Amino acid sequence: MDYEAQSVKIREKSGGQIFTGLKAELKSREDLSVYYSPGIAGPCREIAKDKNLAKKLTIKKNSVAIISDGSAVLGLGNIGAEAGLPVMEGKAMLFKNFAGIDAFPIVLDTQDIDEIVETIKNIAPTFGGINLEDISAPRCFEIEQKLAKILDIPVFHDDQHGTAMVCLAALKNSLKIVGKKKEKIKIVISGAGAAGIAIAEMLEDWGVKNVEMVDSKGVISCDRDDLNPAKKCHCSYAHGKLDDIISFADVFIGVSKPGILTAEMVQKMNSNPIIFALANPTPEIMPDIAKEAGARIVATGRSDFPNQINNVLIFPGFFRGLLDAGITKITKEMKIAAAEALADLVENPSEDNIIPSPLDEKVAPAIAKAVKKFG
Repeated sequence: MDYEAQSVKIREKSGGQIFTGLKAELKSREDLSVYYSPGIAGPCREIAKDKNLAKKLTIKKNSVAIISDGSAVLGLGNIGAEAGLPVMEGKAMLFKNFAGIDAFPIVLDTQDIDEIVETIKNIAPTFGGINLEDISAPRCFEIEQKLAKILDIPVFHDDQHGTAMVCLAALKNSLKIVGKKKEKIKIVISGAGAAGIAIAEMLEDWGVKNVEMVDSKGVISCDRDDLNPAKKCHCSYAHGKLDDIISFADVFIGVSKPGILTAEMVQKMNSNPIIFALANPTPEIMPDIAKEAGARIVATGRSDFPNQINNVLIFPGFFRGLLDAGITKITKEMKIAAAEALADLVENPSEDNIIPSPLDEKVAPAIAKAVKKFG
């Protein structure tokens, strides 16, 4: 089935994927008096005395802004604000469907860091949280850090942390299957953008000791003079290309481009190799090729293969917990707890079942529960 053509056809008919609704009916003069004038002055006066009441008396209580500049749309690249809008609508649909959160897609016609930060700062009073989406690295790191310092609502870049949390959950269960310890394994990450850097950080925070990364120019070596600050934090003293460092690796995680991992490279890895090939729509290696080469466990970002590593497993429930608990700052401990809660939903992990289905109704409540413990 041509899903792209089908999506275009549906949108031509409906004009997008989401719409706003009403929580009360307007059928009488009394209704108008309560919900608009003069009644509306009541909540305005209360919030004017204490702006924190906006979190109880307005949509701020249950709303998230999904904000992008369209600079790093998955699989499509820097396609700009308008072209990125369908993805933001899709995310809003997922927020509502899986966690009951009212999410608003907002695309910005600028890719300047300071302009983006200032714009989000100025619209933030409307929302209970900010979900940054599809903003290219290394700009996304600086934008998130600046916003987290100045805003009193949680800021979350899903391409970084959502991806990293699902990878951690999948890895935790994979290691159970192959009988390896996180402190003893070697992980190679292909791709050193937002997702790759965040995955490395989270796995190291979790206790993994040996992580090596490659980008389009080769190994992230400390000897290179072209590394941005984020890459410098994860450099090693290895050299060469992916083929040079994949030997004796236990885990390969790809957030890069199609076809860069070969069967020969898989055969160089340690016994029972774990492959997370997450490039979309075409992974770094197709699952059948990886399996034939000896991979014990293979995950992709696709729904037509087992073990789909998809951010929808995290962000709806994560924000549900943040909003319900009134949490304003996100910590690494919170993210690890949510990832481990996701992993624990799989009672008996197997090669083709290391992560719950995105359609599993238990996922969002479990993630929310893990997050609310930090409130």
